[in-house]
Amino acid sequence: MDQQYPSNEKKIVRDSHTKEIDLINRDPKQINEDVIKVDFEDVIAEPDGTHSLDGVWKVSYTTFTVSKYWCYRVLSAIFGIPMALIWGFLFACISFCHVWAVVPCIKSYMIEIQCVSRIYSLCIQTFCDPFSRGPGQSLQQHSCCSAKRFNQPLTHHLDGSDSELRGHVLL
Repeated sequence: MDQQYPSNEKKIVRDSHTKEIDLINRDPKQINEDVIKVDFEDVIAEPDGTHSLDGVWKVSYTTFTVSKYWCYRVLSAIFGIPMALIWGFLFACISFCHVWAVVPCIKSYMIEIQCVSRIYSLCIQTFCDPFSRGPGQSLQQHSCCSAKRFNQPLTHHLDGSDSELRGHVLL
């Protein structure tokens, strides 16, 4: 097997299930950037003139922050793995349906619709083309042009003596 690949170009196989994860930046794509960041100041605020005791405010801040921190940790420890299992199962089912049902149905539909498209095209050509060809051919003899040229005034001879304007529709 080493003979297939030169020594400086060894084939690297990585398993996506066991890749290293970043334990510092746990939201690298920032999908929860604006949703989950809730601090004490975002929820509880005392306006000027209505302040509680400083000790109460400090203990409230600490209680809020610590309870939010530990509640999230306990809930994620209890429900994190089961929820990951459920979401993994759900997305596996969606992927399975997409690969084995949705894409083949769309491909089948596209093949079948080609037949319908050809029949529709023949019907349009048979029934609508005769009605549009007659007026189209009669209007084809007349051309349209603009008698107004750049930086030149529009001149039109009423007696038709200008041969350049004959047979043209003035716009």
